[in-house]
Amino acid sequence: MDQVKQGTDALFILLGAIMVLAMHAGFAFLELGTVRKKNQVNALVKILVDFAVSTLAYFFVGYTVAYGVHFFSGAQTLADRNGYELVKFFFLLTFAAAIPAIVSGGIAERARFGPQLAATAVLVGLVYPVFEGVTWNGRFGVQAWIEATTGHPFHDFAGSVVVHAVGGWIGLAAVLLLGARSNRYRKDGAISAHPPSSIPFLALGAWVLTVGWFGFNVMSAQTVDKISGLVAVNSLMAMVGGTLVAALMGRNDPGFVYNGPLAGLVAVCAGSDVMHPAGALVTGCVAGAIFVSLFTLTQNRWKIDDVLGVWPLHGLCGAWGGIACGIFGLPALGGLGGVNLTAQLLGTVLGVVWAFAGGLLVYGAVKAAVGLRLSAEEEYEGADLSIHRIGATPEREASW
Repeated sequence: MDQVKQGTDALFILLGAIMVLAMHAGFAFLELGTVRKKNQVNALVKILVDFAVSTLAYFFVGYTVAYGVHFFSGAQTLADRNGYELVKFFFLLTFAAAIPAIVSGGIAERARFGPQLAATAVLVGLVYPVFEGVTWNGRFGVQAWIEATTGHPFHDFAGSVVVHAVGGWIGLAAVLLLGARSNRYRKDGAISAHPPSSIPFLALGAWVLTVGWFGFNVMSAQTVDKISGLVAVNSLMAMVGGTLVAALMGRNDPGFVYNGPLAGLVAVCAGSDVMHPAGALVTGCVAGAIFVSLFTLTQNRWKIDDVLGVWPLHGLCGAWGGIACGIFGLPALGGLGGVNLTAQLLGTVLGVVWAFAGGLLVYGAVKAAVGLRLSAEEEYEGADLSIHRIGATPEREASW
């Protein structure tokens, strides 16, 4: 029976890893559809190569930092564990690799390829795993301090703060250091529109992410005996809430409509295992409002050229999710309990500060050492031709 359980758990978490891996295709197509046509190839290539770099950084360094587990032993030793530890690594890797995928959307259309990959290695190997280990493995004594101070540890079931807020605040640091796209904000105060290249591809990316998110959330249980239908229903309700509010506030703009479900899903990750579905619905509604209002402010008033809105979508909705867990997870509001608002505030603030400081340090160092940005000529030509030497729809005339 033990062998059956181990095999079942390994299969369960493997399916979760595959679903979250598929989400990276969603990241790619969401970015492809949002950027201009001359940067579509770059969007596709970045996500895949970032994932490859993330795998190496997390395998050799990051997983050890977060969990104290390494794989520097013979294949027989690894096989004797029934593969569960390796598959668990695969599952958690897909979370870690979401960090550069999130950042990629913010810095699209003007970032150099090589320097971004170097930043990915450091972020996934060191910056992200430290907070991951703090939250999910009790490393470095931080959770013990929060629990001693507030009576409860910081709770983040599926990564509202650990993955999304951390990725979003790192992304904000990168966007600020990189600067706006050329001619986006003119000296006379006018704002140049850079419309999406493909609404169908944007929608496809959002749908792939939405479907994969149920693996992201539900399978964060990591073993079959801990699976919860409550997590699935809460994810659904938050997704619906985010969609409807984004459609209403965004006046049916498809860019807002298709980011609405993502905002709701980002926010519900932390408390999806402890909230009542009504609380999850409210959490998603608030997240949809946060995304639409803050995306508009950052782009138009604050003139922060965050192309896909990764800071409001992941950074702010993720932080809201960490806090919402401490509100709607309370028994007084229909939740299961085991959380409190003070602990959630402390953990969320720590995650935000760590991510923003880490992003400034890593991208600041890369900028000082080799530079982050394409030249003006390369940016005008587009990242596709400047970096990859081919466009998304190359046209060749046949000569006979």
